[in-house]
Amino acid sequence: MAVNLKGRHFLTLMDFTPAEIRYMLDLAHDLKAKKRAGICNQVLKGKNIVLLFEKTSTRTRCAFEVAAMDEGAGVTFLDSKSSQMGKKETIADTAKVLGRFYDGIEYRGFKQSVVEELAANAGVPVWNGLTDVDHPTQILADMLTIEEHVAKPLNKVKVVFVGDVRNNMAYAWMYGCAKMGMEFVAFGPKELAAEVDKDVLARAQKVAEETGASISVSSDESCLEGADVIYTDIWASMGEEDQIPERVRLLTPFKVTREFLDKTGNPDVIFMHCLPSFHDFDTTMAKDQKELGYDIREVTDEVFLSKNSVVFDEAENRMHTIKAVIVATIA
Repeated sequence: MAVNLKGRHFLTLMDFTPAEIRYMLDLAHDLKAKKRAGICNQVLKGKNIVLLFEKTSTRTRCAFEVAAMDEGAGVTFLDSKSSQMGKKETIADTAKVLGRFYDGIEYRGFKQSVVEELAANAGVPVWNGLTDVDHPTQILADMLTIEEHVAKPLNKVKVVFVGDVRNNMAYAWMYGCAKMGMEFVAFGPKELAAEVDKDVLARAQKVAEETGASISVSSDESCLEGADVIYTDIWASMGEEDQIPERVRLLTPFKVTREFLDKTGNPDVIFMHCLPSFHDFDTTMAKDQKELGYDIREVTDEVFLSKNSVVFDEAENRMHTIKAVIVATIA
């Protein structure tokens, strides 16, 4: 069956069928191969997109900008200092205005309700660059990376997310794995496992019943066995410094080490991370926290820089999968 996503919003993978997600991945593989060959078809020539950022980012902004410009689109970037959205102008009004100027709108920020309100009012496709509960463009990039490095179809792949199992990456992975028939385990401390959003888990498990996926939460390290992917995220972002002491206490036993990889029993297991990562003490935040007595590294250099690590391939793939989303929805 032919897939046509033109005019569709990209707010969560839960809005798409497995066939539609497969289409976006196949398109990303194709666009990546063409870029490597120096082929850009300028299919977005004459189009313009706007990026609304309430949260800062390196990869998301650069990926959207390069992806759009590769194919001939114009790009405008607006951060919270250069937009009146939510301050002097409602989200709905902002969406209606920007929808008159642009062919697509990207939002990266906090509440999922904001990107949903933009979509309800813009009249053009709206893309979710990250919210507090979802990160669908990252999951597409991660799936593309898995397909490049794991010699199995996605529905035979086991992903173990290690650490704070209540965050947007853990939830986004639940949705993605459920849709694509994959095995997913959120592995973290009992205290945090008990706080996983029950609605998110239930929604993912309901989809999993249809696709043959397995979605679970565990605090037992035996869940590492047989993993094809070990995935983690930082324990505390900028602005969450007050939570660091408790996060370090809870999550230090879940720092990804070589021993963690060995416990999978899979010598070809890959390590993935959405970045940025605290894997050494060369950043200001890690250095400052070390002086206060806190080691906030969620992964060791031994793993981060190892042959098992595919984090930089993964980062590059943000551009290719985001390009696929843009092209599929507005070209």
